[in-house]
Amino acid sequence: MDLEKNPVYIVGAAESPLGEVHDHTELSMAAVASREALAEAGMTTRDVDGIFVNYMGEEGSVQVGEYLGIFQPRWADSSDLGGAAFEAFVHHAMAAITAGRCEVALVTYASRQRSLRLRTMTDARSQVTIGSQFEAPYGLPAPIGHYAMIAARHMYQYGTTSEQLAEIAVAARKWAQMNPKAWRRDPLTVEDVLNSRMISEPLHSLDCCLVTDGGGAIVLTNKERARNAAKKPVRVIGAGESQTHWHISQMPDLTVSAGAVSGREAFAMAGISPADVDFVEPYDSFTITVLIALEDLGFCKKGEGGAFVENGRLAPGEALPAMTSGGGLSYNHPGAFGLLLLVEAVRQLRGEAGERQVPNARIGVAHGVGGMFSTAGTVVMARD
Repeated sequence: MDLEKNPVYIVGAAESPLGEVHDHTELSMAAVASREALAEAGMTTRDVDGIFVNYMGEEGSVQVGEYLGIFQPRWADSSDLGGAAFEAFVHHAMAAITAGRCEVALVTYASRQRSLRLRTMTDARSQVTIGSQFEAPYGLPAPIGHYAMIAARHMYQYGTTSEQLAEIAVAARKWAQMNPKAWRRDPLTVEDVLNSRMISEPLHSLDCCLVTDGGGAIVLTNKERARNAAKKPVRVIGAGESQTHWHISQMPDLTVSAGAVSGREAFAMAGISPADVDFVEPYDSFTITVLIALEDLGFCKKGEGGAFVENGRLAPGEALPAMTSGGGLSYNHPGAFGLLLLVEAVRQLRGEAGERQVPNARIGVAHGVGGMFSTAGTVVMARD
C-alpha cells in the first residue's frame, strides 16, 4: 500500500463506559463509543462502509453492524487475534481504504467480563486439544500460568528479577494516578508488588492486569474525508501483524514473541526506528508482556529488558513514556485491551491527555498482544 500517495488517518477515538458496567449491554457499550468516535470524525453511522469487530461473546461484525444500523458494509472483518486484533484491524483497514474498497472504517469492541464474572483460569474448551491433553492436566492456569512460564524462562535465561518486573507495574500506576478514569489510582511501590499474593510463580497479583468492563471505538478514513473531521486527524504511518502458536507448548521460543515480526514490519513501513518514538503503548496484560515487547520492538536488546525498565524509565517524565493511560495494570482491562491502546495513543498525539500528556508527542506506537503470547499487532501513528 502506498501511504505517501494514499495516507490513512484515525479521525475519531472514544472509550465506552468503563470499570463495572451494569446499565449497558456489550452492544450498547460499543454503540456509545462508536457514536462518540464518529462525532469526533464529523460523521455518523451512515458514513461507515467498513466495520471491524473482535469477538464480543457471540457478537461479531454482523451483529454489531445490525445494532448500529450499518447494513451491507463494503468491508467487514471479525478476525479473532485476541488483544492484538485491533492493531491488526488498523492494518486491514489501511489496506481496504488505500485499495478503495471502503472509505470509512469503524473498529469497535466492548466487554462486561467483570460484571458477568466471565474470567476463569481454566481451559473451557470441550474439544480434545493439545491444551486439554497435555497442559490442563498439570494444573496450568490460563492465561497466567502461561505468562508465568514465559517470565520464569526469561529470568532463568537472562537473570531478570521480580524487582525489575515490579518497576513496570509501578510505572503504570504513576500514569494511572493522572488519569481520572483509571480503576486503580492509589500509590504503589516495588515492595508493594513483591509483597502482593503470589498467583503463579514468579508472577504476583500486582504483576497481573485488572479484570474490568470496558471497550471503545476508533474511526479510520482517507485524506479527503479526514479534512472534514471535527478533531485533529492522526496519521497512521506503519502497521504490522504476526502470529506464532496457540498452545504454550508450541511456542517456538518462550522469550521471543510475534511482536518481533509485527514491530519490524510496522517500523519499516513507517520508516522510523525505536529512537524516533516519543511514547509507546504496550499491551500490559502482565508485567512480563511489557518487558518482552520492549525487547522485541527494538527499544533494547534481547535479554536487556530488565535493566532497561529500572529506575522508573517508563514512568511520567522519564526516558520512554509507556502505558500512559495507566494500562491494563491500573487503568482498565476488558478482556481484550488492544483497542484502548489506540485510543490513548490518539489522545496523546492530539495533545488531549491532560495531566499525563507527553510533551511534544509526535510519534507513538500501540502494540497489541493476544492469546498466550500467540499474536501481535503493531501500529505507528504520527501527529501530521
